[in-house]
Amino acid sequence: MLRVTLLLLAVTAARARMNVLFLVADDMRPELSIFEGKDFPSPVHPPIHSPNLDALARKSLLLKRAHVQQAVCSPSRSSLLTGRRPDTTHVYDLQAYWRDVGGNFTTIPQYFKEHGYRTIGSGKIFHPGRASGYNDPISWTDPYFEVGKTVNKFVYKEQVTWLSVPMDLLKNNSLWDMQNTDYAINMIRKAAPQARSGERPFFIAQGFHKPHLPFVAPQMFFDLYPLSSISLPPNPYAPDKMPVIAWSNYSELREYVDIERLHVSGDINTTLPNDVILNLRRGYYSALSYTDYELGRVIQELENQGLANNTIISFWGDHGWQLGEHGEWCKHTDFDIATHAPMMVHMPGLTDKGIVTEELTEFVDLFPTLVEAAGLPPINLCPENSTDVLVCTEGTSLIPLIINPASPNWKKAVFSQYPRNEYNGDQMGYSMTTDHYRYTEWVKFNLQPVYKPDWTEVFGVELYDHYGDPQENKNLAYDSAFSSLVDQFSKQLHAGWRAALPK
Repeated sequence: MLRVTLLLLAVTAARARMNVLFLVADDMRPELSIFEGKDFPSPVHPPIHSPNLDALARKSLLLKRAHVQQAVCSPSRSSLLTGRRPDTTHVYDLQAYWRDVGGNFTTIPQYFKEHGYRTIGSGKIFHPGRASGYNDPISWTDPYFEVGKTVNKFVYKEQVTWLSVPMDLLKNNSLWDMQNTDYAINMIRKAAPQARSGERPFFIAQGFHKPHLPFVAPQMFFDLYPLSSISLPPNPYAPDKMPVIAWSNYSELREYVDIERLHVSGDINTTLPNDVILNLRRGYYSALSYTDYELGRVIQELENQGLANNTIISFWGDHGWQLGEHGEWCKHTDFDIATHAPMMVHMPGLTDKGIVTEELTEFVDLFPTLVEAAGLPPINLCPENSTDVLVCTEGTSLIPLIINPASPNWKKAVFSQYPRNEYNGDQMGYSMTTDHYRYTEWVKFNLQPVYKPDWTEVFGVELYDHYGDPQENKNLAYDSAFSSLVDQFSKQLHAGWRAALPK
């Protein structure tokens, strides 16, 4: 750790305070060429066209096994942006605002603002609306910018799941993410003079709405993925012996008119017609590549302004996404494919040659990482009850992984959760991922004012062997041969994330 600190001091002392470019994608799972291999278990997809993310990864700390704390937009974003887990933010849905239900917790952009940065946001950073007090105004020095949803009405006539936009329609019109990207580019230009002179660094956040449903993208990105190149998922059925409570009936997808017309139930071991699956997968890949294009425009402007060597760039997607694997769609589960998401951090002078780590990491780790990389006062670990603590973290700075990407002292388990409302009560699926396994208990959950699980009332248990079964097709929790391992993991899960922190 001392070597890391000395290296950071040497880098930061040699220049003015670094700027931060904070990039976010919505519903982007790590199905990128840079994640090929055991870190992404789906073997059937076309080569993904993401040249800008690939280039960023090659000069970043690439976190190949990063997991979100809850696989849905607002809880995941609230957790990452405050550095605290859902049982601390008390955000489990798309309505609750952590400042109302958890505490007046300082966010990442707010912390940089309080240390003299100009903080500018556009697109989807926080979950919009009341879940963030309407983009958390206290976090920004400049008025937050968000294009209204009506921007796509010139082409989007009804609520269907995917749409290829003819290029000629874009000559005099622009899509949602195009306009937000244009704004971010303009703000980089405006903030550049003060940033170059060292007078005032910036923290500019740009949130892309894609590849979230509906999969709307210009035709040129659909052209990258001919329908003949798209394959069906290899595992269209629910895991063997999966508890019913682990399932989501993907109501988010079924609300779109083209899916509603199919009268599908979303029940376990039902599926969509093959042609619908193939088109949805094609639409998702196209929207992902479109997002990569817009992201590339923002990074290019940073270079155009001569700020590339003095700007930290972070990128993350707010959670994974199910594209028909297990017959599931969307997020809303504890499956690895829903909690595993892309994350990378470029730190000039530290990661320029690219560093890849296979260590398990969590989204709550980003807040302390950016603070340390920028040379700001470090953030302390949160106490057990941090309701009245404005600034603290329940994550671990990733900086040590720059020096040793395979650190023997790193955390050996990461934690996610997902709520359910079944059996006339509230439940929580607490999930723990280790190097080898994912273990989950679905238990009774006591909501406000307690916000704690009752481990004695269990509705289902899951255990998946990621070495032999990376797609999580067979639940081993009810196999007597694994009973001792289940007992061991149960104790470890109940001990929680604090017991898994690096020593």
